[in-house]
Amino acid sequence: MAEKDKKAFVLRISPALLKEVEIWAADEFRSTNGQIEFLLTQAIKSRKKGKAKEE
Repeated sequence: MAEKDKKAFVLRISPALLKEVEIWAADEFRSTNGQIEFLLTQAIKSRKKGKAKEE
């Protein structure tokens, strides 16, 4: 997805959770934003796989 195709939005997150995501992102050589996007993408894929098994 090209940068111009991405939509910016405000995310409210606790400071403790944000710190954990920042550490995790650094461990995997990603930006914090990239890590959040990666995690959301993985969650959506997992959810879709779960729904396919139920059918």
